Amino acid sequence: MIYRFRVILDNDTEDNVFRDLEIRETDTLEDLHNVIAQSFGFDGSEMASFYRSDDDWNQGEEFSLFDLSEGADNVNLMQETLINSVVHEAETKLIYIYDFLNMWMFFVELAEIVEETDSVDYPNLLFAHGQVPDEAPDKSFLTDDFDEFNEFEDDLDVDDYDQLDFDENWN
Repeated sequence: MIYRFRVILDNDTEDNVFRDLEIRETDTLEDLHNVIAQSFGFDGSEMASFYRSDDDWNQGEEFSLFDLSEGADNVNLMQETLINSVVHEAETKLIYIYDFLNMWMFFVELAEIVEETDSVDYPNLLFAHGQVPDEAPDKSFLTDDFDEFNEFEDDLDVDDYDQLDFDENWN
């Protein structure tokens, strides 16, 4: 069977950047990594990982391109993991991070499972939409509410011990 994926670049611009790809379900995550990297114009030489994801795009179990654990941990490697062992009809989403210094982040979703066509070479780029920016989109990890947070807004005077609710001789 052939898996058709939509791979969307996580960017904060109005322009959507995505690729629709086809790949055999029995190919590895490393094969998927290679076709994603190539379809977005990367050479594929940077560190990368896939993560299982739920419907809310929460990051789960990691599948790494390289084992950097020095034997301390059991690492799931892309080259040893078949796509259909991670993605199937019940679990359709992955997060893909390429180049951990620049943090290119992609949402990968299984869109369709179809029969293999004899006249098509797989993996196959079906459709490309949008231009990849020159630099990875900035990631904002702070919410708007954080900028307005003031730890001193309760108007307590910490030098006025009588106002504070604790016993001075507590120990």
